[in-house]
Amino acid sequence: MALVLTFVLLPPVQAQSKITLNLKDADIQTVIATVSEFTGKNFIIDPRVKGKVTIISSKPMDKGEVYQTFLSILEVHNYAAVPAGKLIKILPDVNAKQSSTPVVTAASPGHGDEMVTRVIEIENVSAAQLVPILRPLVPQQGHLAAYAPSNVLILSDRANNVERLIRIIKRVDVASVNDVEVFPLKHASATEVVRILETLRRQNKRDSKSTDSSMLVADERTNSILLSGDKAERLNVRALITHLDTPLESTGNTKVIYLRYAAAKDLVPVLTGLGENVEKMKKGGGKNAAAGSMLNIQAHESTNALVITAAPDVMRSLEGVIRQLDVRRAQVLVEAVIAEISQNRLAELGVQWLFDGTPGGDGPVGGVTFAGNANLLNIAATAASGAATSVPSVAGAFMGLGRFDSQNVNFAMLVNALEGDGNTNILSKPTIVTLDNEEAEIVVGQNVPFVTGSYSATGGSSSPTNPFQTIKRENVGITLKVKPQINEGDAIRLDIEQKVDDVASSSGSAADLVTNTRSISTTVMIDDGGSIALGGLIKDSLRETEQKVPGLGDIPFLGALFRNRSTIKEKTNLMVFIHPTILRDAATTTRMTSSKYNFIRAQQLEAREHGVALMEDDVAPVMPTFEEFMQLPAPFEETQVEPPADETADQP
Repeated sequence: MALVLTFVLLPPVQAQSKITLNLKDADIQTVIATVSEFTGKNFIIDPRVKGKVTIISSKPMDKGEVYQTFLSILEVHNYAAVPAGKLIKILPDVNAKQSSTPVVTAASPGHGDEMVTRVIEIENVSAAQLVPILRPLVPQQGHLAAYAPSNVLILSDRANNVERLIRIIKRVDVASVNDVEVFPLKHASATEVVRILETLRRQNKRDSKSTDSSMLVADERTNSILLSGDKAERLNVRALITHLDTPLESTGNTKVIYLRYAAAKDLVPVLTGLGENVEKMKKGGGKNAAAGSMLNIQAHESTNALVITAAPDVMRSLEGVIRQLDVRRAQVLVEAVIAEISQNRLAELGVQWLFDGTPGGDGPVGGVTFAGNANLLNIAATAASGAATSVPSVAGAFMGLGRFDSQNVNFAMLVNALEGDGNTNILSKPTIVTLDNEEAEIVVGQNVPFVTGSYSATGGSSSPTNPFQTIKRENVGITLKVKPQINEGDAIRLDIEQKVDDVASSSGSAADLVTNTRSISTTVMIDDGGSIALGGLIKDSLRETEQKVPGLGDIPFLGALFRNRSTIKEKTNLMVFIHPTILRDAATTTRMTSSKYNFIRAQQLEAREHGVALMEDDVAPVMPTFEEFMQLPAPFEETQVEPPADETADQP
């Protein structure tokens, strides 16, 4: 086997200052070797770099021009030259962006078709918004990405294309010329004009893919429109606003406004005063500013509507006020707990004497007695009148002894001992629901008669007496009067009047009725769902009474036979607690009502379970379940409702 060596003798290109590249279908490997020899650069060639190169040149080029021409040749054949230290790697374009391409700056941006990477700072617009705009201008082998935190673009491509993209970015990345203009309206409503313009702009965007970026905001307080955006866009919107802000042909108009929550008759005085003030301000505030006014506000109570006749600007002001006043008012559930505990104790001990010095016992001649029901004078008076000699009713115990059949002196002694102990425990829980800022009252008690006067006319011997009395009836029981006011947030201001009346147990007929009264009138502030103690009315009294015979009652030991002692101790403690709950919506109201409803129904079911004496077990009435109660049949609809499973099956 023979080894054949072929030598090609070329002129030494490195010794020349300029050369003319004029090649046709030359192997790219040969071209790379020629450029390396002429420029003195060292190349590393990827095995995938293959192809034929044609270069047509009519004039000589120096080293720099030859190298730039070489880079253009590589770009045409989808190759790239990537510097790596003192070497230059010739790679396919696909792999070039992932290699160590040089990161250039504005001072040294690179030249020609050199593969470079550059970080571009964006100052006025968002870098992420530029990516979809610049992406079509970057070749497939290039790279474009945005880094939002520092608002920069990272671009990897040929130096020429990078410079072209930077020139485009500089034209786009300019300070916004958007200004904000304020348009005060004289005739139209700012809110209504903004609504019309926004509707028109949305329609234009759908039809013509418009990029209108102007922004409209209505200021109801000054009836003005705030407009921001590009100058040209603002010019078009300004023309529309001027066209819409024109007065009506008539000097007034009439509207019927139906109210949802507020009472029409309550709003008439407020709106009338407001409308007159607006007209005065519009006419300069003179004394005769309201003369000739067309303002007229009437309430139609049947439909709860307002009929308003006013100028357009006055009408706008009134409509804004109505929208803010016609809102759903919250309700307040006020629960009160009234607890009264009383203790009454009585102790009495005494001795009474009666002496009769007349033989035969014709009548008393002396005695020692004290105030009270069981005393010897009452007993003696009863005996002298020939009535029954039974001792009057007394509480406690008494004992009598003496001598009654003596011909000389008869005497009697009565020892009475009394001790009483009474306890009272009263608990009341009135509950009432009312609207915000509306006074409510609940009364639970009796209507008791009180004698206020009497008159009697007596005729002759044959005419009977004609008595006449005047009686006044008053409520005696528990009275709760409350007016809640919900402040901003969850605080509630409560004007409370709480009164507890009861008839004293010692009262007799209607002519001498005595009532005990305990009342509280106060104003408190409390949070929603909280509780507060309005105060305790406490009565703690101790009364000691001693009755004795002067002189005899002071004798040691024996003086006790001539004394009567009593001690009365009364203690009353009344506490009132208030628990308000705000009912802002229907769900809260339903939940609270359901809990109260189910509580009463549980009491009825318990009564039915225990049964009724001398009657059938299912006689006790029971309310339907709350769910059935909330789903009552329509009027005149005959339906059969099956009893609940927990009730007896034979309930009618």
